[in-house]
Amino acid sequence: MPDTWIVTGGAGFIGSNFVRLALAEADVQVVVVDLLTYAGNLESLADVASDPRFAFEQADIADRAAVDRIFAQYQPSAVLNFAAETHVDRSIDGPAEFIRTNVMGTFELLDAARRMQETRPPAERERFRFLHVSTDEVYGSLGEVRAYKETYGLPALITNCSNNYGPYQFPEKLLPLMILNACEGKPLPIYGDGGNVRDWLYVEDHCAGILLALQHGRVGEKYNIGGSAERTNLEIVDALCEQLEKIHPAAENPALRAAGVAGYNELKTFVTDRPGHDRRYAIDASKIRNELGWQPAHDLDSGMGSTVQWYLENRAWCQSVQSDSYQRERLGLA
Repeated sequence: MPDTWIVTGGAGFIGSNFVRLALAEADVQVVVVDLLTYAGNLESLADVASDPRFAFEQADIADRAAVDRIFAQYQPSAVLNFAAETHVDRSIDGPAEFIRTNVMGTFELLDAARRMQETRPPAERERFRFLHVSTDEVYGSLGEVRAYKETYGLPALITNCSNNYGPYQFPEKLLPLMILNACEGKPLPIYGDGGNVRDWLYVEDHCAGILLALQHGRVGEKYNIGGSAERTNLEIVDALCEQLEKIHPAAENPALRAAGVAGYNELKTFVTDRPGHDRRYAIDASKIRNELGWQPAHDLDSGMGSTVQWYLENRAWCQSVQSDSYQRERLGLA
């Protein structure tokens, strides 16, 4: 029997990409645990749903009874926690959901893992791993996860990533929002002066780093995973417009003619900055490069080209996941 990995938030953007990679690269059973809130959708896993090594549980990770049942049923050898509310603007409008999922949910998973470990023989306890997936936005604020390693001996690791982009990202995020708006001849809203800086990481490269950290990383350590591609938001939008012009030329797009513009760049619109918009994030990925030999397989140009192509070819997915819950309106207006 293969090992079993529980992947929480596995129907979301990064989680679904990781599930796909895990089933392709590892001899494991993958159990996705997801509440299927606005950003989680089973259509993001449609291509692996028939794999006999795939299982799905719709559950809230902050629900102790549900988490206990799932741990008891599947007896995982690893837990990867991707489940989180992630959009800063949404956290300003509705912080309670963030506290429930990101704090209480993480606690319930850690506590269930700790209690499960207490009943296991030593060899199984040593082999178990708990990997918490975090971001550069909260760097340094998740000490309590590592405290479970120090206090209880739980074999835990943390990965911190920079801004992810790529297939299956919910359309509230910058790149899919811009791609879809541009294709439809709609404005490309850029917050403030467009000078906010992020490091951009193709999601498949991120998932490869997580898999490497899970299988070969040192227990109790943090591994930063970044793309070494710092750009301002304005530079990202300009690069995106260039990719769109290559793949779907403006001259062949009737939506742009209807909007009265000759090129995608003419759709750029500067809007009032959003609340809580930090000026710059940066990440040093030298540790995972040096210790584990990880390298991103995509530079920004190739990753963005693949991303644009994917969204152009998967418009039905975009329409389906948006449904009535989000129609590309501005968030964070509280």
